[in-house]
Amino acid sequence: MKNNHKNHNTSFIWLLSVCLITVGLLFFCQFYFGDFITDQTKFYQNTSVNGVDVSGLTIDQAESLLEANLIHNKEKINLTLTDGKNEWKINGNDFEIVGNFRDTLSKTINYGRDGNVFQKKKFENQIKREGLAVTVPYQHLLGGVEKSIDNIVSQIEVSPVSSQVAFNPNSSDMFSVIEGENGYIVDRSVLEQRINSAIVNKSSEIIQIPLTEILPETSLNDYINSITLRSSFSTNYKKSSIQRKNNIKKALSAFNGMIVEPGKEVSFNNTTGPRTVENGYKNANIIFNGNYVSGVGGGVCQASTTLYNALLLADVEILQANHHTLPASYVPLSFDAMVSEGYSDLVFKNNLETPIYIKAYGTDTDAVVEIYGQPFEDGLEIKTRSELIKVVGHNGDDIIPDTSGQYSDKVLYKGEYYRLKYPQEGYESKGYIQYIKNGQLVEEKQIRHDRYSPQKGVIIEGCYDIEEGMVLPENSVKYISPQKVTSETFENAKKRWHTT
Repeated sequence: MKNNHKNHNTSFIWLLSVCLITVGLLFFCQFYFGDFITDQTKFYQNTSVNGVDVSGLTIDQAESLLEANLIHNKEKINLTLTDGKNEWKINGNDFEIVGNFRDTLSKTINYGRDGNVFQKKKFENQIKREGLAVTVPYQHLLGGVEKSIDNIVSQIEVSPVSSQVAFNPNSSDMFSVIEGENGYIVDRSVLEQRINSAIVNKSSEIIQIPLTEILPETSLNDYINSITLRSSFSTNYKKSSIQRKNNIKKALSAFNGMIVEPGKEVSFNNTTGPRTVENGYKNANIIFNGNYVSGVGGGVCQASTTLYNALLLADVEILQANHHTLPASYVPLSFDAMVSEGYSDLVFKNNLETPIYIKAYGTDTDAVVEIYGQPFEDGLEIKTRSELIKVVGHNGDDIIPDTSGQYSDKVLYKGEYYRLKYPQEGYESKGYIQYIKNGQLVEEKQIRHDRYSPQKGVIIEGCYDIEEGMVLPENSVKYISPQKVTSETFENAKKRWHTT
């Protein structure tokens, strides 16, 4: 009995050893001879590329077969692409053969080759059973097809058009919404799949171009309902000539209806254009070298000054503004804005986060500018303040003989006088902008410091000697001496120019 038991144990140990050695050999073969178990250089059975069976072929053999097949079937590629409205033809004969199969074939032949022998065998059996179908994209087959597709797509794709605010300053309903339009974009991945499928199947079919609709921004109705009058400013020109009124209205009209987007800069001179007769301007008085003289476009500075003050009250950033040599009678000191082509301009920038809208017009008596946009924060109000620093006394009159005879209709003889211009005192002033919250001044900023030079008076005297026995009429022109500035002078100037 003992011998039989001993023999039985020996047989079991021997059998176990054989099994372990066999398993070890299998693993050894897997790691050292696995590549010889399956042929790595040939495609698995039941493998196809672009509908062509390449089972058992090498990469070179498969590439030759696919190129021959493409050459043979190129003329059968006859596709029609449509977006539902238009059609585009794609014919294989219109393109050169590229036949770049190598990359796809390399990836295909290596599919399922990773892993151990059991995993490889599993993949091989799965491919034999289910098949492995691979497509080389049309971009690798025919040269120029991709460019044709790009051209077609560019004709179809449309960016959405956002809703816009329509600003009609002369209408009772100034703001309205122009609704946007939908955009369209081609789903390129789906389109490529459909084209590849048609080319592989050598079919002549109509391919629907897949489009994705892109909606524009939401309606602006809520936005336009929030637009409010940020500021309004007017200056009076009731006593101006018809020509001067024309020029002011003409300049204002260039800004009427203007929409200034955030960050945009605007030049007064560039907007109004040349001040010429051809551009609709007329002759009227302008300030030149401290004198009022006739010139085309006279009065335009009143338009720029009115706009300037409206912009200040709307809290719009001023980039450039200049004062006149003489104070402008229609605004306080340091709040005029002189413009002249070539050397002086009014330039502003919309520093707000939303657009501003300008309404500018002239009545029979006033120049008016209104600025619309998003409302100020609750309780905020903006005001301006002019401060008179000093009155600079004038130097009285100059008496100038009329040697050229320009004023011969006024004066001829010595002792005859005609006042051409009164002397005018000068000023030093400052301009401030004030921010008031709930009735309380919270901030005041100085924005201007100007000096208006005093001007001499001019009296014209005749040049001829008085003839014997001639008696000249009583002289009504009174000579004005240089000015003495007093505290009363200063207070009177403050009242005249509405300054503090």
